[in-house]
Amino acid sequence: MSTGVIKTISGTGVPIVGNDIDTDRIIPARFLKEITFEKMGNYLFFDVRFDASGAANPHPLNDEKFKGASIAFVNKNFGCGSSREHAPQAIMRYGIQAIVGESFAEIFAGNCARIGVPVVTASAEIVEAIQARLDAEPRTPVTVNLETKELLVGSDRFPITLPDSRQKSFLNGSWNVLNLLKLNADKISEKDRTLSY
Repeated sequence: MSTGVIKTISGTGVPIVGNDIDTDRIIPARFLKEITFEKMGNYLFFDVRFDASGAANPHPLNDEKFKGASIAFVNKNFGCGSSREHAPQAIMRYGIQAIVGESFAEIFAGNCARIGVPVVTASAEIVEAIQARLDAEPRTPVTVNLETKELLVGSDRFPITLPDSRQKSFLNGSWNVLNLLKLNADKISEKDRTLSY
């Protein structure tokens, strides 16, 4: 997990096609019993990626050509369903550092931002065209530029959007609330000494 300023995320992409992919599909409920988030990446899309015997199903995350991809491309209403933070944790701990999609469930997007995983939107036409391109050319370099709100896919540039408040928090590093608390420990202690209770 990143701890400070996030301006760009670069790597390769993986297309995860489908509308209304909910948090139950992203991380099945039975894995929520884990005491920590440490192993959540192992369970990402588990019931879609593997059958009952544990054999691999056809899925982009099981496809060797997308191995090491760090930017996911998704469709409409990704992360809908429950507000569980396990879904963003599973995505981040699998190695996905940013998500580009048509639209996101708001709580999911907020939970992603709080762990340093930017989610940005692009039009359906752009997302679908990039998904098709990545399927054909999986090693195409991809960069999400939060500063310019641009997506670079190979030599092509596309506009992306994210709320101004989230953009600002990534660019100045304030998305990481725990890090802010640590950096301001002296001020917190000073204020604590002035409280009457």
